[in-house]
Amino acid sequence: MTDFELLQEPLLSRGALDRPVTLRSDEDALDAGWGDALVLRVSPRGRVRLQGDRLLLERAAQLFPQRPQEAVLLGVDAGLHVWAVRDTGFDERVVPGESDGTVELGDLRSCGALLGSTEAGQYVTALAVLSWHTNARFCSRDGAATKPVQAGWVRICESCEREEYPRTDPAIICLVHDGADRILLARQPVWPERMYSVLAGFVEAGESLEACVAREIAEEVGVLVHDVHYLGSQPWPFPRSIMLGFHAKADPAQEFVFADGEIAEAQWFTRAEVREALEAGDWSTRADAKLLLPGSVSIARGMVESWAAVGR
Repeated sequence: MTDFELLQEPLLSRGALDRPVTLRSDEDALDAGWGDALVLRVSPRGRVRLQGDRLLLERAAQLFPQRPQEAVLLGVDAGLHVWAVRDTGFDERVVPGESDGTVELGDLRSCGALLGSTEAGQYVTALAVLSWHTNARFCSRDGAATKPVQAGWVRICESCEREEYPRTDPAIICLVHDGADRILLARQPVWPERMYSVLAGFVEAGESLEACVAREIAEEVGVLVHDVHYLGSQPWPFPRSIMLGFHAKADPAQEFVFADGEIAEAQWFTRAEVREALEAGDWSTRADAKLLLPGSVSIARGMVESWAAVGR
C-alpha cells in the first residue's frame, strides 16, 4: 500500500479558539472586560506557568491595573477575555503555588501534548503573535516605530500609518517512502546520534508546496521524489511557522548527497524497525534503541505513526 492518511489530528492543530475578530477593535468592550479577564504570561524563552497539565491563567487586573499596550487578545473562553503578555521579569524557576499545589514552568515541547484543545490553541497563538511583536517594532517601509492596535493583532507605523500584520511562515515536512516497506529518515548535525526525523524546509517565494517538497529533499539528501500527496498541517510557533505535511515516494537505490550541510546522515529504515522505535518512546527516552523518533507534540511523530500503521 503506497497511500495513507494521518491516524489523528496533530496535537497542536486541535486549537479550538473563539477568535472574536470584531471585538479586537472595540476598545470600550475590551476595557470593560479587563476586570474579569484572564492572562497568560509568557517568558522571553516561551515558557509558561503550569498547574498540573493546565496552563495557569491569572486574573489580569490583579497583575496589570491597566491593560498593557502590547497585550494580545487570544480569544474568549466561558465569556471571559483571555490575553497573553510577554513577561520580561518572568521568574524561570519552580515557584510556590497557591493552596492547590506547586506551580511549575514548562514549554510547548514538554507540555503541548498534555494540554486540552483550547489551551493548546491559546499557547501556540500566544507564542506566535508575541514573537511577531518582538520583531516588528519598526516599519518595513520607512523604519519608523510601530505601535500595536486592535488588541495586539495589528501594528501601525507612527509615521506613514502603514499597517503590519502577524506573519506565518509556511514550511513543508515530508515523509519519504519507497511505496512499500521502507522510509527515509535523516539527522541534523546538531542532533545527538540515533535521533532521526522526516525532512522539512521553508517554502520560497513564488514556489508551490509540491515544488518545495521536491526541491528541499533534493537539496538536503540528493533524492528525487514523485507522487507527492498532502497529509495535514500543524502550527509550529518557533517562532511563527506552520508545518504542511506531505508524503512522497522515492527510489532507495539513489545515492545520498548532502549538499547544503543541513543533514549529517540519512538512512532507509524498514517498517518493522520504525514500529520498534515507536514502542521504545521518543527523543526524550533513555532507551538504548537503534532509532529514536520525535515526540508526540510534533506532526512528524503523527506522520511516522500513520505510515507505520499501514498493514496492521
